[in-house]
Order: sequence, then structure tokens, then C-alpha cells
Amino acid sequence: MGRSADLPRTAGRWDGDDTGCTMLHVDMDAFFASVEIKRRPELRGRPVVVGGGQRGVVAAASYEARVFGVRSAMAMSQALRLCPRAVVLPPDRAAYSAASQQVMSILRDVTPLVEPLSLDEAFLDVAGAIRVRGRPGAIAAAIRAQVEERLQLTCSVGVAPTKFVAKLASARCKPDGMLVVPAARVLDFLHPLPVTALWGVGARTAEPLHRLGIRTVGDLDATPLDTLRRAVGAAAAEHLSALAAGLDPRPVQPHEVEKSISSDRTLDVDLTAEADVRRELLRLSEEVGSRVRDRDFAARTIGIKIRFADFRTVTRVRTLPNPTAASSDIFRVAAELYRGLSLDRPRVRLVGVKAEGLVAVANAVEQLALDWPPAPAPAPAPAPEAAGPSAAGPSAAGARRVGRASSAAARERPRRGEVYAALDSARERFGPAAVRPASLLASPEPTPAASPEPSP
Repeated sequence: MGRSADLPRTAGRWDGDDTGCTMLHVDMDAFFASVEIKRRPELRGRPVVVGGGQRGVVAAASYEARVFGVRSAMAMSQALRLCPRAVVLPPDRAAYSAASQQVMSILRDVTPLVEPLSLDEAFLDVAGAIRVRGRPGAIAAAIRAQVEERLQLTCSVGVAPTKFVAKLASARCKPDGMLVVPAARVLDFLHPLPVTALWGVGARTAEPLHRLGIRTVGDLDATPLDTLRRAVGAAAAEHLSALAAGLDPRPVQPHEVEKSISSDRTLDVDLTAEADVRRELLRLSEEVGSRVRDRDFAARTIGIKIRFADFRTVTRVRTLPNPTAASSDIFRVAAELYRGLSLDRPRVRLVGVKAEGLVAVANAVEQLALDWPPAPAPAPAPAPEAAGPSAAGPSAAGARRVGRASSAAARERPRRGEVYAALDSARERFGPAAVRPASLLASPEPTPAASPEPSP
């Protein structure tokens, strides 16, 4: 890593230079796998892989498994070829969410300026905590000690003047370490790194940069902005040039709302019957709905993702007239979207459900429309000779029926909320499989392909 290699990396107390370092990036180590090992101490020291079945992907891998080349988002079949003796465990999102809440609670005890990026990582701005809790390096060391003592898990922490540099630092002190990049050493740290370390430089962007001879961040920082504009476009050039110079003015955003909540599953056996696909949509709708309610959100838009045996993928979304957090609503829309595809016995490999356009429940009060529930289609107009005083009779009766139904629907909504609160409480206490729709008991639950853990 060149000149950045002599930057202080520590696993214990900190008493060195942390001048200007108000940004921390806390990243849990192999989070999903570590939570599983904590629950099963007999697995400590063994290669553990969290993920789906033979056709799923790796959601997380312990460091013992990574020695064999196993990585997040790798096909499970490839992971097992690399490490045949790996212990494979299905993902338990409820357990990871509970552990994540404990981690975030520790961080918020330090400062309210916490910006979670995912279940296992977050940015902190500790500028306001220095007077009470000490220097940034000492705060980071204390966080690591608290996480290990209270949760029996480890994390790595990057300490730097900006969010971007703090995130790079945490990645380079894994596992179970801390790396401090003082303001005066930012360029010493950045410049030797490969240019692909910069946010926004993937394989496509790296290609024109490499053609210009730009291999490191230092090379990019020394390249004239006009040259970069011609290679990657004006917006990307200015963004990358600023990062290469160590500039990142973005603040921590503690109240940033999640954009979407989704879940998908790669099935071990292709599905062809609509009833089987609907069952998976129901299973996923229950999970997504529970997670939406757990975060006190409601969703304006529901979507599905269907991947076929030939890996062709289609997505469909629908925006609702009113936000919802009800699993039954999510499933109803998801099933209608799938039916609208008009497929002729397809071979479905993956099924996914998404809730997006999330709003806080306090801002998502459903307005009962005057035509809810929908009135039956009007009867044909009576013949002229039938018109008379009695013609108003059916109309008035119909209005009374609609009025009674609307009142019943209004009374039903709070009850439905109470039912979901009770279901969620039971699942939180006894596990996600404690209460399920009866139709999900008819067949075994497929092994899920959980979203890969977002960081090493």
C-alpha cells in the first residue's frame, strides 16, 4: 500500500494523532456469519458461509472461509467447490436486524449524528462529542470495546476528516482493527491506492482511465481536469478529481429515509405453476411487510422481480392510491402484477418483492375514499314505464348498503393494524416462522438467497 502503510493501525487504545478527524466509519466484521457463530460457539474457527441453496449466493462468509477464496455475492456452488468443508447456514434476517439495532444503539449513545448505511455499517460525526468523550481516536477505540464487551462481536473503525476516507480506512484495517488518517496525511493515504478504490470507478470507468495511464489515485489527482472530462465526462471527472484530492464535503445524514425494502429468493427448483409462484410471492410479501412495519414505514409503491431459468429478468411496479404497511395489500398487488405478465408455464428461477416510496407512518394516514369499498356496478336503467316513486327505492337502499360497508371498512382498518401488531410481536418473540399464512404450511419453505452482506 506504499506510503499509506505506515499509518497507525491499532486494535486497542489510541493516543496518537487524530487531528481534524471528526468522521468515523464503523463496519462490523463478517456480520451475518459472526452473529451465527455467536449463537453457535462450536463453529468458532470453522469456515462458515451464510447463504442460499445450491443455486443461491453467499450472503456472508467468515474469515476462515475467505481464506479459501469465498466472498459475498459469490454463487453458492462455486463457494462449496472452493471450500467443501464449509458450514452452510440459511440467513436469519430477524437475528441480524436485532443485532444491528444493538450496534446502532451503542453508536447513538456516542452521538445522535449516526447515518446507517446498512445493517452492519454506519457513519458518525463526533465533532460535538469530543468535549465530553475525548478525541476522535479515543471515541473509536471506546466504540470497538463496547461492541465487543456488550455484543461479543467485533468491528473495524476508520477515523478521518471525511466520510469517503473514513470508509476506505475501515476497509483497510479489517478485521477487528482501527485506522486513523489525520488531516495532514490524507493524500499520503489516498495516493498509493488503486484508482478503483474511488467511489464511482467500476470496470467501465476504469477502462478509459487505464488507457490514460491512470492506475492509482495519485495518478488521477495529477491528471488535468480537462483530460478527465474528455475521458469520463464532465460530472464524473469533477467527482473523481475531488475525491482524489481528499475532498468530500458530504455531512452525516442521520434522518435519511430508506428508499426501499425488498426480499428475493432463488429457488432450488424452477417453478412453473402459478400457484407455486403465488405462494413464494406471499412468503416474500409477509417478510417485506413485517420489515416495513418494523421501521414504522408505509409503502407507496409495490414491485416484483421475476427471473427465469434462462436468467432473463422482468420487473413490474405499481403505485398505490394510499401508502400501506399491510402484508395482505403487498401480496395482493404483487400477485396482480405477476398475473399481468400473462406467462404460459414459465420456468421461474427467482422471485422478488419490493416496497418502495417509503414514508413514515405518521405521514401515511390512509384517507377513506367516498367510494370505498367500491359500489357494485349500477343496474341497467329501468324502462320508462317502470319509472316512478318506487324507482328511488333501490337507489336509496344501495346508498345505505354502501354507507354501511364504508363504515365497516373504516372500523376494520384499526383492527387490521392491531392484528398485524400482534403478529409482529409473536414473530419477534418466537421467531419469523411462529405465525404464517396457512397456505405456507402446505409446502416446505425454500432456502432463501439473502441479499449479500454489503461489506467485508
